[in-house]
Amino acid sequence: MSELKLKPIEEQVVVVTGASSGIGLATAQLAAERGAKVVLGARSESTIAEIAERINSTGGQAIAVKCDVADRAQVDNLVQMALQHFGRIDTWVNNAGVSIYGRLDEVSEKDSRQLFETNFWGVYHGCLAVLPQLRRTGGALITLGSEVSEAIVPLQGMYSASKHAVKGFIDALRVEIEELDKAPVSITLIQPTATDTPFPHHARNYMDSEPKLPGPLDDPEDVAEAILNAAVKPTRSKKVGAMSKVNTATAKFAPHLGDKLSARQADRQQYAESPRRAGGTLERAGELVGAAGQVRGSGGREAD
Repeated sequence: MSELKLKPIEEQVVVVTGASSGIGLATAQLAAERGAKVVLGARSESTIAEIAERINSTGGQAIAVKCDVADRAQVDNLVQMALQHFGRIDTWVNNAGVSIYGRLDEVSEKDSRQLFETNFWGVYHGCLAVLPQLRRTGGALITLGSEVSEAIVPLQGMYSASKHAVKGFIDALRVEIEELDKAPVSITLIQPTATDTPFPHHARNYMDSEPKLPGPLDDPEDVAEAILNAAVKPTRSKKVGAMSKVNTATAKFAPHLGDKLSARQADRQQYAESPRRAGGTLERAGELVGAAGQVRGSGGREAD
């Protein structure tokens, strides 16, 4: 993709799903600070409206569009609202995601399927909805995977499975769009390590204790920086955080050791307190999970 020239960020229209908190919020805010026009999509309608208002009040340009990425019609509407308001889309960021804490043999099939509706089918919907526009005008299609797109973490097995599926889909799409079609679209997979966001509070929790992600935790702004770098410079994939590189390398080159090390993470994903909100945001918006503008939390990846 070295021939493809992407616009400077200050000349771009950037759409971010899951923009109400965490990595999505950090990405939207950083893009706006650097002069991009931003479209915030999430189920948390009042939260993203407040964020957009704050961006606009400080000289930026942003709109908020309620969007559940599990619903293709809502994703199509997100595309149309971006085009209607700003005339084009230069970068699309598939960020919305949710997790489930619990053993695979204890999590219900219904909840497992619901997770895939957001984490995998949400990515599918985003890519297929925006690709016709990006094919015409050129741009970047960026998707949040995870270190567990290659490694795994116990007690978040279905989350790990969904991120493996996302990587397979994005890798295949990249070959079809970039290599076979030679289309002017850069397709990127971002793979963060555990990041300090409200992610655990948004997860469906089957455990008897409050969930967390094991440290050390990266800053969401570091992931946002990697995303915006990919928005201006064609990038195949990017692992963010030292542990992402270590864990994925171990899973690939020393899988038996990787299994042993992963098993040690089970106890490190639980606080010594009872669950606060077991249902999480698996099936509903997280308006009440945290105040608008909360980027960090008590350890997580991405949120909606």
